[in-house]
Amino acid sequence: MPAISVFVGIVGAILLYLLLWPVPIKPVKWAPPQAPRLEGEFSVNQILAQVERLPVGGLGPEDVIFDGQGRLYAGLEDGRIVRMQRDGSELGTFANTGGRPLGLAFDAGGNLIIADADNGLLSVDPAGQHKVLTDSFEGRKLVFSNHVDVAVDGTICFSESSDRFTFHDYVSDFLESRANGRLLAYDPAKNETRLVLDDLYFANGVAVSPDQSYVLVAEGGRYRIRRLWLTGAKAGENEMFIENLPGFPDNLHSNGRDLYWLALISPRKSIVDGLAGRPFLRKMIYRLPDALKPAPDQHGFVLGLNHDGEVVHNLQDSSGSFAETSGAIEHEGVLYIGSLSGDVIECLPVPAAKE
Repeated sequence: MPAISVFVGIVGAILLYLLLWPVPIKPVKWAPPQAPRLEGEFSVNQILAQVERLPVGGLGPEDVIFDGQGRLYAGLEDGRIVRMQRDGSELGTFANTGGRPLGLAFDAGGNLIIADADNGLLSVDPAGQHKVLTDSFEGRKLVFSNHVDVAVDGTICFSESSDRFTFHDYVSDFLESRANGRLLAYDPAKNETRLVLDDLYFANGVAVSPDQSYVLVAEGGRYRIRRLWLTGAKAGENEMFIENLPGFPDNLHSNGRDLYWLALISPRKSIVDGLAGRPFLRKMIYRLPDALKPAPDQHGFVLGLNHDGEVVHNLQDSSGSFAETSGAIEHEGVLYIGSLSGDVIECLPVPAAKE
């Protein structure tokens, strides 16, 4: 009997902890659209399972980019920016931000622009020396800078995924499911940062259109991409570019012509959608150990979208051999793909577009 009493007491204490202990998230109820099946234009395939792999000498090449000399760069979880030739040779450390480098882009001067989750918006010159462009907005420190693109006029558009939760606590932002994200723009000539688009649900990938008429920003917390018009009759208006995606959208890159490459970190999860209307349960999940919280499926997923937001490429790897796909960029007919947790960059010839 004493053993039973002790067991009941332990269980009771755990239940009280899960039910009553205060948490720092304020979840809201929302109704996600029914997830599209992985069929038709999203049919499961193994295109990403048969590729060349380029070791990066570390973990988490979250985004990938090329410089004007055709060299490949990636930011790793230990703060390093590594550089290599396109075939993976001559791998070395180009710079170290001391934080978590995520989105990458080059400006017209050959400086590497970095959205660093811990340190804000950075610039690294060709010699590897870095400086902070901006780490605050309206007197408040940036919390979670994520992705970046540079317009022809030098304006740097970048996303702040959340103004409440850091990269290292990103699950809390998804559990809360509030519009904590935004799209910002930094003007290097004026050294000024301005708000471009507010109230975004986990703002992520950013891409300026080749003709500079609009900018795209992914909303990971709502499975969609928004388009904000920069010029023309719709200037200042925003609209849906594509919605109800089959996974969580991450980085976006234009190929400079007719296509955007979108990495999906994971397919949708029924448990996550099922919890959307249950804020209290999400509070309970917050209290669980990280190992028991919903995690991305080990399923590689990259889409190619045209300028109308239509899917023209569907690349997957359901085997789990290359997962948490987070960024993809096209260079001279080859697609290079990064991963939030992997130790390689995948590359493969750009497949023929679907009919």
